[in-house]
Amino acid sequence: MNISGENGRFIGQQEFESGSTLLAINRAVVYRQYVRFGCVKTGFDSRQPDNLALMNKGEDFIGVTISFFCHDGKGNFLMAKRGACARDENGRWDIGGGGLEFGENVEDRLRTEIKEEYCADILSHDFLGFRDAHRIHNGKQTHWVSLDFKVLVNPVEAKNGEPHKFDDFGWFTLGKLPTPLHSQLPAFFEKYDGKL
Repeated sequence: MNISGENGRFIGQQEFESGSTLLAINRAVVYRQYVRFGCVKTGFDSRQPDNLALMNKGEDFIGVTISFFCHDGKGNFLMAKRGACARDENGRWDIGGGGLEFGENVEDRLRTEIKEEYCADILSHDFLGFRDAHRIHNGKQTHWVSLDFKVLVNPVEAKNGEPHKFDDFGWFTLGKLPTPLHSQLPAFFEKYDGKL
């Protein structure tokens, strides 16, 4: 049984039991933020619409994000100040990133996010590594896996492409960081010290 939703795909018990590739680590089938529980694993009756639940990436299941450190090749890098309409960490400076969606290519998401946030094209990029990001947000434990990139962009192209999410943006150096910083940035800078 397959039921399509406006923003997601719900699958039935038979596909769940067959080991579908849509099976997420936390035993829920996840596509975008909509899920359908498999009754054998969870006790839910997957035929009942009441068992559809809206789940949040990073809270109800591990979220995967692409984080990018955009630089000009001369020691300067871009940061944006998260505004009131950003998902979290409002008023804090961040390097940039975006959640990876099911079926999406990592490098395509990287290009899309940089174009959306900074209006710039990628000139070159290097994969730095990954981080587990654990924190408490709104009283709830969160867990994200961040795929981290160092990305060269043309500084002439760069601008605030999402003024509804970011109050400000600018070029900074590692010796002169704005404050306050996103809670995960100290770990980022420590992990990649010497690579940035």
